[in-house]
Amino acid sequence: MSREIENIERLIDNKKAQFRDFQIMNIEVREAAEGEPEKLIIRGVPCVFNQETLLFRWDNYMVFEQVDERAFDEADMSDVIFNYNHGGRVFARTRNNSLKLNVNRDKKQLEMETELWDDDEGHKQLYRDIKRGNIDKMSFAFTIKSQERTTEETKENDVVVYKVHRKITGIDKLFDVSAVDIPAYDATEISARRMFEAESKEQEAESRKAVSLALARYNYVKERTK
Repeated sequence: MSREIENIERLIDNKKAQFRDFQIMNIEVREAAEGEPEKLIIRGVPCVFNQETLLFRWDNYMVFEQVDERAFDEADMSDVIFNYNHGGRVFARTRNNSLKLNVNRDKKQLEMETELWDDDEGHKQLYRDIKRGNIDKMSFAFTIKSQERTTEETKENDVVVYKVHRKITGIDKLFDVSAVDIPAYDATEISARRMFEAESKEQEAESRKAVSLALARYNYVKERTK
């Protein structure tokens, strides 16, 4: 298992992080003054708001998700890093202002911008891979503070299909915005499945608790009426 995959698994298991993938917006090379090196600028969109997408399908369950435009209002973005496949080298970070993040309400998206170093071969290689289109996706790792969820039942070919609609209304912490290749070893689906399994177990536990309370109340009433 590669270091990137191990890092993703660790984030999912230890920090309950989730991952979502989006398109890199554009690459820009800014003209520099004579005698100065060119500037390697990467601009991207790690997250778009209010756009529901199919997160994954699992048997007869379909999970749709969207991120509310105010989800980042109270998010901890004090030390977000820009890296590759959520692991390995850190190319920039918000803590030293080498990574800039902007919540653009007009365009309904989270935007990032960073300047890579022209005198660093690792930076130049990442820039070349992105410019050539070998790397054309972005992903971000985060934890959730609040969400809304509804479920509807439909039929497809006489089979009942459960459609879960999930809206993330609050991001707790943003860990990174990452350039990814395939993308991020399906980290989005992995974390989404585990999220769904965890929520299903929580709902099952709540249902059992409700049944137990109802039975306890019924037995209590029954005892009192004897």
